[in-house]
Amino acid sequence: MNFDYKQLIKPEMNIGDKEKKIRLIGGAIAFLVAIISASVFLLLLALILMATGYNGWCPAYSALGKNSTDSET
Repeated sequence: MNFDYKQLIKPEMNIGDKEKKIRLIGGAIAFLVAIISASVFLLLLALILMATGYNGWCPAYSALGKNSTDSET
Protein backbone atom coordinates (compact mmCIF):
# COMPACT_ATOMS: atom_id res chain seq x y z
CA MET A 1 0.00 0.00 0.00
CA ASN A 2 1.59 3.24 -1.14
CA PHE A 3 0.92 6.67 0.30
CA ASP A 4 0.61 9.12 -2.59
CA TYR A 5 0.99 12.74 -1.47
CA LYS A 6 -0.05 14.08 -4.88
CA GLN A 7 -3.55 12.68 -4.41
CA LEU A 8 -4.07 14.94 -1.38
CA ILE A 9 -4.45 17.98 -3.61
CA LYS A 10 -7.10 16.34 -5.82
CA PRO A 11 -10.37 16.45 -3.89
CA GLU A 12 -12.50 13.85 -5.71
CA MET A 13 -15.50 12.27 -4.05
CA ASN A 14 -14.31 9.00 -2.49
CA ILE A 15 -16.88 8.32 0.24
CA GLY A 16 -20.15 6.58 -0.59
CA ASP A 17 -23.59 7.55 0.69
CA LYS A 18 -23.77 4.79 3.28
CA GLU A 19 -20.40 5.73 4.75
CA LYS A 20 -21.34 9.43 4.70
CA LYS A 21 -24.32 8.72 6.94
CA ILE A 22 -22.21 6.61 9.29
CA ARG A 23 -19.56 9.34 9.55
CA LEU A 24 -22.13 12.07 10.17
CA ILE A 25 -23.98 10.12 12.86
CA GLY A 26 -20.76 8.92 14.50
CA GLY A 27 -19.35 12.44 14.39
CA ALA A 28 -22.48 13.91 15.96
CA ILE A 29 -22.40 11.35 18.78
CA ALA A 30 -18.69 11.92 19.35
CA PHE A 31 -19.33 15.68 19.37
CA LEU A 32 -21.96 15.38 22.09
CA VAL A 33 -19.74 13.12 24.20
CA ALA A 34 -16.79 15.50 23.70
CA ILE A 35 -18.85 18.46 24.89
CA ILE A 36 -20.05 16.58 27.96
CA SER A 37 -16.64 15.15 28.86
CA ALA A 38 -14.60 18.21 27.75
CA SER A 39 -12.28 16.06 25.62
CA VAL A 40 -10.34 18.03 23.02
CA PHE A 41 -9.15 14.89 21.20
CA LEU A 42 -12.69 13.56 20.86
CA LEU A 43 -13.88 16.98 19.69
CA LEU A 44 -11.26 17.04 16.92
CA LEU A 45 -12.15 13.51 15.90
CA ALA A 46 -15.84 14.43 15.77
CA LEU A 47 -15.17 17.50 13.64
CA ILE A 48 -13.04 15.50 11.20
CA LEU A 49 -15.71 12.80 10.90
CA MET A 50 -18.47 15.33 10.31
CA ALA A 51 -16.42 17.34 7.79
CA THR A 52 -15.42 14.32 5.72
CA GLY A 53 -18.96 12.93 5.90
CA TYR A 54 -20.44 16.23 4.75
CA ASN A 55 -17.94 16.80 1.91
CA GLY A 56 -17.78 13.20 0.72
CA TRP A 57 -14.00 13.43 0.43
CA CYS A 58 -11.43 11.98 2.80
CA PRO A 59 -7.80 13.04 2.32
CA ALA A 60 -6.52 9.81 3.88
CA TYR A 61 -8.60 7.75 1.44
CA SER A 62 -7.22 9.82 -1.46
CA ALA A 63 -3.63 9.35 -0.38
CA LEU A 64 -4.10 5.61 0.07
CA GLY A 65 -6.06 5.21 -3.16
CA LYS A 66 -9.18 3.91 -1.40
CA ASN A 67 -12.65 4.61 -2.74
CA SER A 68 -15.88 3.44 -1.11
CA THR A 69 -18.19 4.80 -3.82
CA ASP A 70 -17.47 1.87 -6.15
CA SER A 71 -18.38 -0.80 -3.61
CA GLU A 72 -22.03 0.27 -3.26
CA THR A 73 -24.88 -1.51 -4.99
